[in-house]
Amino acid sequence: MQRLSGLDASFLYLETRSQLMHVIGIIEIDPATVPGGYSFETMRAELERRLQAMPTFRRKLANSVLNIDHPVWIEDTDFDIQRHVHRVAVPSPGSEREVADFCAHLAGQTLDRGKPLWELWILEGVAGGKVAAMLRMHHAGVDGVTGADLLAQLCTLTPDLPELDEQKVKETAGSSSRTTMAAGGAVNYLVQRPIAMAKLLPATLRVPVGWLRRAQSADAMPAPFQAPRTPFNAPITPHRVVAMGQVPMADIKEIKNHFGVKINEVVLALVAGALRDYLLHIDALPEQPLVAMVPVSVHDADETDLVVEGTNKVSGMFTELATDVADPAERIEASARASRISKAHHADIDANILRAWAQFAPGTTLAAAMKFYGDRKLSNRHPAVFNVLISNVPGPDFPLYFLGARVEGVYPLGPVFHGGGLNITVFSADGKLNFGLLGCKELVPDEWSIVESFQAEVDVLLAAAAAP
Repeated sequence: MQRLSGLDASFLYLETRSQLMHVIGIIEIDPATVPGGYSFETMRAELERRLQAMPTFRRKLANSVLNIDHPVWIEDTDFDIQRHVHRVAVPSPGSEREVADFCAHLAGQTLDRGKPLWELWILEGVAGGKVAAMLRMHHAGVDGVTGADLLAQLCTLTPDLPELDEQKVKETAGSSSRTTMAAGGAVNYLVQRPIAMAKLLPATLRVPVGWLRRAQSADAMPAPFQAPRTPFNAPITPHRVVAMGQVPMADIKEIKNHFGVKINEVVLALVAGALRDYLLHIDALPEQPLVAMVPVSVHDADETDLVVEGTNKVSGMFTELATDVADPAERIEASARASRISKAHHADIDANILRAWAQFAPGTTLAAAMKFYGDRKLSNRHPAVFNVLISNVPGPDFPLYFLGARVEGVYPLGPVFHGGGLNITVFSADGKLNFGLLGCKELVPDEWSIVESFQAEVDVLLAAAAAP
């Protein structure tokens, strides 16, 4: 068995019926490229074959009342592919909006914790003879980088079926032992935690001191609970909306080169412009700039003895979005300045601190507190922690084939939180920038207007880049 890290387990503890902690990838594929022709049964059988070399998809949670530490992963000895892979026909006419509506419905459903925490839905009847696949996985078992890696394992460079990695086939999460689980958890909780706490406190105390010092010279990233309130900063319900779009990566690079900024800074400027248009339209644009939470991968960070190895290796960076700037060209420059300040500040903070503190997350207590917080709508009682969560996940810049079918788009969707009911994630792959939006239905009732504004912002910045 493999014990979850504190950060991985925290996504289990934070989950409530309204605050669902899974991540989603919507993959648009061309079934005409499948060798021998497409069928649902053939695709499901090929996935079952490949999962022999993908142990992440075969593990499930285990716990016991005697375990005072985080749960463990174990091998699902009763794994059945039919419990995870499903087929459905998209309502006519099968446009991206019908696909998004169905995916939004699924996004509001909980995953069954009695089996491996994932499912794949094959959506047939998509316009143009296409097929869509919706892969849903719990955040406890995947983050942005590992999610992209898993997608890469499900995809190939050609339609031909790959050979399986024999070493991966032999990997397993192992079996369950309640005695070992309880004993190991007791050692972690009673012995290792106090030692880790003593090491962690000095490093943590330096964070607010450095933050105050930077704030005095105006080169600090925004602090939590300083974001202005917007309509999507409120308690959430289980109801979800999904929208998605795609723009040529060549356009993004042209904007980047013209303004002398980075791809991520272009993305932040595009989101800022889209949200500015959206909030202006509903007469809810704050005077001060919005604040984004940007997850930052720490997969390449040096490990310390303060953290436990886990799937989620992520930290968080706050940055201002230039929603208070009307001119698109000035907005991209302001977004780039704010992003660079935040990156420099974030780089001064130990990348492992968040993961280290997560080790102390009290499962039962945190889960009960999160339910109380949501039921009492307490996110209305304090300033917004941040306004919107924005992720940028880089993918391969070449064609891919998902279970033999050519991939034409990958749209990622991340979770939303009480007080933060909007998540925008972009994924670059095969010469395209794909962006997915997931929000709480009651807080973001006109989700497609944000996608349309995002695409319009690209056109405006392209025109500015082409001007003399």
